[in-house]
Amino acid sequence: MNVYLMTDLEAVAGVKDSLQWCLPTGRYYDTAKGLLTEETNAAVEGFLAAGARRVVVCDGHGWGGLLPEKLHPQAELITGPYPHLVYPHGFGLDDTFDVIGWVGQHAMAGTPGGHLTHTGSFSVLEMTFNGSPLGEMAEFAYMAAELGVRSIFLSGDQAGCKEARELVPDIETVSVKEGLSWNPGLDLTEEEAETAFTAARHLSPQMARDRIREGAEKALRRAQEDPAMGKLELPPPPYTFQTVFRRDKDGNAGRVYSRSHPDSFIGLLNTPDQLHSLGG
Repeated sequence: MNVYLMTDLEAVAGVKDSLQWCLPTGRYYDTAKGLLTEETNAAVEGFLAAGARRVVVCDGHGWGGLLPEKLHPQAELITGPYPHLVYPHGFGLDDTFDVIGWVGQHAMAGTPGGHLTHTGSFSVLEMTFNGSPLGEMAEFAYMAAELGVRSIFLSGDQAGCKEARELVPDIETVSVKEGLSWNPGLDLTEEEAETAFTAARHLSPQMARDRIREGAEKALRRAQEDPAMGKLELPPPPYTFQTVFRRDKDGNAGRVYSRSHPDSFIGLLNTPDQLHSLGG
């Protein structure tokens, strides 16, 4: 099987906050990239042990989250920047892949008990697809589903794993840390949200890697035995997408953008946003 692996930095064991760990200016940014690279390598090892023909890793953290020179030698790497690229090919995802997995995946903005929760960026309060909240994992899972690619594995924080199972009930998940911030933060500005949701209980990095390796291998073996494992059905069209931004530091309501498409989720993602209103 050909495996596509999406990565992010926030939900890696040991990564504490955004400013010091996830930004190039942060004191521990290189340390965080090393931690993500090792978790990614563990997943790659698990997939290969289960017989994967090809594993392609996408560095999905906006500033970059992987150390290419430390990446597993049998993995291929896709890097950005990604803004303004056409979905999904700008991310290297197409129908030649059989399955997709995630490493370092956090929960969507507004999730109680999440760690460093956000959707795309800390400026976003909520994204919805046909009226239901949509996180980063779901955005890629639906896109993959339209291509016939099954969602089989995810590691990240406990809330992110729960979010994945609610979307794809039989997905294999590995929680490497548990967020301890139970305030959803719906009233926070972007600047406040970026420094919130930092309390968490982490596995040791080695334990996290061991569990990811085992989980990835188990996921791919299950997917090979059961052709329905990880299959996600798109809701009936037409499709609508809305993004609500957080209020600014002066208390002004955030912008609301919307878009629609008659029959394709991928087409929806590639449709330009229209300013719908200023939030109330």
